[in-house]
Amino acid sequence: MTDDPDRHAMKMAKKKAARDKIMATKTDQKGLIIVHTGKGKGKSSAAFGMIFRCIAHDMKCAVVQFIKGGMSTGERDLILSKFSDTCAFHTMGEGFTWETQDKTRDTEMAQAAWAKAKDLIRDESNKMVLLDEINIALRYDYLDINEVVAFLQSEKPEMTHVVLTGRNAKDELIEAADLVTEMELIKHPFRSGIKAQIGVEF
Repeated sequence: MTDDPDRHAMKMAKKKAARDKIMATKTDQKGLIIVHTGKGKGKSSAAFGMIFRCIAHDMKCAVVQFIKGGMSTGERDLILSKFSDTCAFHTMGEGFTWETQDKTRDTEMAQAAWAKAKDLIRDESNKMVLLDEINIALRYDYLDINEVVAFLQSEKPEMTHVVLTGRNAKDELIEAADLVTEMELIKHPFRSGIKAQIGVEF
C-alpha cells in the first residue's frame, strides 16, 4: 500500500528539511585516516575506488602495496599504463606471508614499504595515499603499530587522506582512525570451490 502523492511529498519535504539542517552544521574539512578491515571481500576494491576518484579529479595520489607481490592486477596495470603521472604505484611486498615463509625477509620488505609510505604521506602534493594490506604487516608485527599510529597523528599533513586496508586491523589503529569500515563475510564463492577470478578479485 502506497501513500497518496500529497502525503508522500509532505513526508519527503520534512525529511529534506531535517537533512538540510544537519548538513548545514558539517562545515569542516580534514585529511582522514580511513581503515577498511574485516573478513569480507572488498577492502582493497573500495580503497581503489577512492584512488580512481582522486585520479578522476586530477588529484595527485599514491599506492603502496605491502603484501601483494608480482602478480598482475587490473588496478596496478591500469594505473601504471594510463595514470602514472597522477598516481605513484609501489608494489613492495613479495606475496602473502604463507607463500614467502620467511619472516626476516617479510619484515625487511614491510619496513621498506613503510619507509616509502612515510615519504609519500609527507609529500603534501599527494592528496590520498593508499597503504594496501598494511594491516597484515601490522598483524604479524612486521611493523610497530605504535610507530604507525604516532606517525599518522603527528606527521600526516592536515589535508592528506590515508587509507589502510587488510583484515584484523589493530585496536590502536581503529581508535586513531576517522572512518572505519568492517567488511562482513556472508557468502563467498571460494567456499564452493570457485577460485579467484580476473575482474572480480584482481
